[in-house]
Amino acid sequence: MKSSETNISFSRIQQLAIPAIIAGVAEPVLSITDTAIVGNIPEYGTESLAAVGIVGSFLSALIWILAQTRSAIAAIVAQNLGAGKIEQLKRFPAQAIFYNIALSIIVLFSTYFFVEEIFILFNAKGMILDLSVDYYNIRVWGFPLTLFTFAVFGLFRGLQNTFWPMIIAAIGAGINVILDFALVYGIPDVIEPMNVIGAAWASLVSQAIMALLSLILLLKKTDVSLRLKRDIHPEIHRLIVMSANLILRSIALNAALILATREATDLGKEYIAAHVIAYNVWIFAAFFIDGYGAAGNILGGKLLGEQNFKALWTVTKRVNAYNLVVALLLMLLGVAGYDYIGGFFNDDAKVISLFKDIFYMVIISLPFCSLAFTLDAIFKGLGEMGYLRNVLLGATLFGFVPVLYVTKYLDWELYGIWLAMIVWVAYRALALIIKYWRKYYVLVK
Repeated sequence: MKSSETNISFSRIQQLAIPAIIAGVAEPVLSITDTAIVGNIPEYGTESLAAVGIVGSFLSALIWILAQTRSAIAAIVAQNLGAGKIEQLKRFPAQAIFYNIALSIIVLFSTYFFVEEIFILFNAKGMILDLSVDYYNIRVWGFPLTLFTFAVFGLFRGLQNTFWPMIIAAIGAGINVILDFALVYGIPDVIEPMNVIGAAWASLVSQAIMALLSLILLLKKTDVSLRLKRDIHPEIHRLIVMSANLILRSIALNAALILATREATDLGKEYIAAHVIAYNVWIFAAFFIDGYGAAGNILGGKLLGEQNFKALWTVTKRVNAYNLVVALLLMLLGVAGYDYIGGFFNDDAKVISLFKDIFYMVIISLPFCSLAFTLDAIFKGLGEMGYLRNVLLGATLFGFVPVLYVTKYLDWELYGIWLAMIVWVAYRALALIIKYWRKYYVLVK
């Protein structure tokens, strides 16, 4: 039975996008909170900031490599919903979640026993290395919890629902902020200051609460069953293929981010601290922009299931236009707060000066991010995982890496790193525009 015609009105897009924005920024809020709070620890604030930034970069890489299964789950559910085949997916959710958790446990144990060697590869040394290892050894246990939560978010998104993921993410972020202050700085006569270790525990507890809320709401608010069946659902094969392509894509994506962190670390502790601040501001803006991309992802998958290419083109135009407005507003906020944002994270004069020297490059990157991330999300909804893989490989190998190392040879320091970032996102935006024009726009009647 065919589903009813998909609503692509302004109000429907906002209904999907605004909760997705709130849910999306919750993840970088966790990272920003850790960064800001540990960066202002009275003793060793700069070293703590560098350690949290290095671990955050590596953990984000792991999480976002495997969390790409969320997009694959959402695409499969949305396309089946649009084609009127949702009843045939009953065995799929439990198997998809099990697949996600199994992947996370394999990766957890493959890194846990080599953590010091991993952070040495980031050029971490001395106190920064010690703090990185201590922080990671606690944070890493939240990895399976986060992957479970993201799998549930993928199911909700495929069912055209971004409200419950918003609630879960907002509660998790709020708890993390409260626990960060309590555990890092301590509460007189109640809790001794735990410094970097406190930030790690705050994140782990908030991840556990988000996973528990995800489980409860999935069971209470949907008809999804988590009972595993012996027969493998046919869509699991497509999930594995999509996920494999997205994992390769994410490896290329995170290779660029890790290389940037490694090169910044090699410049010195003030440089990596400044880069961490810039990266956290950038990732916050990126997730903010990604909200309208989520609406395009959700609606695009359903419209493909319906074979409604005219409506797909309308959605594509609208969400890109809305996101460019969001990018412009974020740029204006960046300009207005240019002299103040760095001080929120750290009070070291050299760190703040280095950050202000490159912050304009973060601002310049936002329109390119808007186009790249919005089209990336739409292509995920359309199931174009192979092409997304190729785009990221090309952007990293032929855009980011050459610019990064040419500018390193020219001794451009942080300027070179952020120029490579701009080239990287611009390459992605252009490649996706060309592909959409050639494959989907021609189908509009």
